[in-house]
Amino acid sequence: MSGWTLGVIGGSGLYEIERLEDRRWVRVESPFGEPSDELLTGRIGEVRLVFLPRHGRGHRLPPTFINARANIDALKRAGCTDVISLSAVGSLRQELTPGTFVVVDQFIDRTTAREKSFFGPGLVAHVSMARPVCERLSGLAAEAGHDAGARVVEGGTYLAMEGPQFSSLAESNLYRSWGCAVIGMTAMPEAKLAREAELPYASVGMVTDYDCWHEDEPDVDVPNALAVLHANADVARELVRRLALLLPPEREPTPIDTCLDFAVATAPEHRDPALVAKLDAVAGRVLK
Repeated sequence: MSGWTLGVIGGSGLYEIERLEDRRWVRVESPFGEPSDELLTGRIGEVRLVFLPRHGRGHRLPPTFINARANIDALKRAGCTDVISLSAVGSLRQELTPGTFVVVDQFIDRTTAREKSFFGPGLVAHVSMARPVCERLSGLAAEAGHDAGARVVEGGTYLAMEGPQFSSLAESNLYRSWGCAVIGMTAMPEAKLAREAELPYASVGMVTDYDCWHEDEPDVDVPNALAVLHANADVARELVRRLALLLPPEREPTPIDTCLDFAVATAPEHRDPALVAKLDAVAGRVLK
């Protein structure tokens, strides 16, 4: 086996990955609560995969109630070295037509009701989010998307909104004026937590609609968005398969693997032992 264990977080319309060898669903417990679902483990070639349906099978969880801390912690406990996220997004640009796959490189976080850090009182840490995705993994994801037959756009800012309601027209136009490319409800705080867990992270947004700003297109609604997602589900699964096959035989380390080395601010003698214990998977490397 290679040194890679690829975590895959599937969004709306993507609740399972087929064509995995040695596949089985496993339950992983987290001190941060319940993950969205069990984890589907298996392998593609020499690469081990761990798949998590973000909303749970059957789409049971709305965005605000997704326990992103438990999800990332569970993936870390399952041995993941890297994480790719796939999610439904709305387009904020004319050229990003429904069906386009956008490999995101920046985020604006407008969520308001979610736990956004593993750390807290008694154990303070600050990680950099200047470059919130892993360039290596994002580049390989883009290549895999092209190979899978998708229309792929590399780069773009993802506006993360709280939801569960869709945007107002005023909000949609505001985010367009900020230069955002796509809008969604789930990438934050997921990307921040992946960074705190020292997991290189890539985000692929699957465009389903034009949100509500486009005068010549219908406003986003669930049936239309799901129709586009279902049409692209096989392409998304093929992207994951081809990404696993594109990973180099040996995994070279990245700076993200050790980003906590200079992030923890609390002196050892002042750290909360209970929080240190909860962080055994996420930050055990630096807290031992």
